[in-house]
Amino acid sequence: MNIEKPLKTILSGLRLSLCLIFFIAFLPVSYAQETDTIVPVQKDPEKILKKIDITKITRNGLTPWKTKFSGHYAGIDFGFNMLLNSDYLDYDSEFLDNDIFRSNSAYFNVVQQSIGLQKNKNIFGLVTGLGLHLQSYRLDDNTTIYLDENNVVQPQKLYFDNNQKSKLAMVWLNVPLLAEWQIPVNHYDNRIYFSAGLLGSMRIGSHTKIKYKAEQREKLKVEDHFSLHRFKYSIMVRGGYRWFNVFASYDLVPMFKENKGPELIPFTFGVTLMRF
Repeated sequence: MNIEKPLKTILSGLRLSLCLIFFIAFLPVSYAQETDTIVPVQKDPEKILKKIDITKITRNGLTPWKTKFSGHYAGIDFGFNMLLNSDYLDYDSEFLDNDIFRSNSAYFNVVQQSIGLQKNKNIFGLVTGLGLHLQSYRLDDNTTIYLDENNVVQPQKLYFDNNQKSKLAMVWLNVPLLAEWQIPVNHYDNRIYFSAGLLGSMRIGSHTKIKYKAEQREKLKVEDHFSLHRFKYSIMVRGGYRWFNVFASYDLVPMFKENKGPELIPFTFGVTLMRF
């Protein structure tokens, strides 16, 4: 029986199997060595790192800054007016002793410009803009004011029937300049903020208004400057978190021109009803 030929066939098959096993075993090692090869870069590493924008790498919640500072001014504010440090020298009565909770201010802050002051952060900056301020003082129902021949404010008694209402109203154009500081909260999506600065105002209108009832309800409106300042400036502070926002302003000039009326300092405080 000739077994030489089948034996050669078996040996050839074994050699082929060993070659395949060797190839499969060493292929991943060779591939890994090729892909893991580190090629040194012939450049200054410090220059390379300076070109990396860390804000693009960290993004959501991992960094206390974003790309742009955004302040808090635009919106609708509502407040209450007070008259402080009253001095009625040369007058017989405190005729401008107003009703605080019926003496109101409405601010329509329609334009805002935010200016960031930090290169890599956005938690501090300046805020300016443009707004309209409607201000009124509710006076004693039996009192209004007028100007005498020397443009000095004088009280005037009213003698109408019941249901009288008397007020002094002004309209101002406002331009603020506020420094604002923010504290990021909850992965920086919401922020506690506090701002303070100057508020410049230009008076564009003023009048007194009397509502009374004779045979029917009547309204008497008198437009005049009432020796009020055309321009004034105030200290304004603002602060809040999310939907809760408050403000206050304190005038740095008296309500009336010097020697033209009682010396009174307007003060307003209130809340933000809506933010733009």
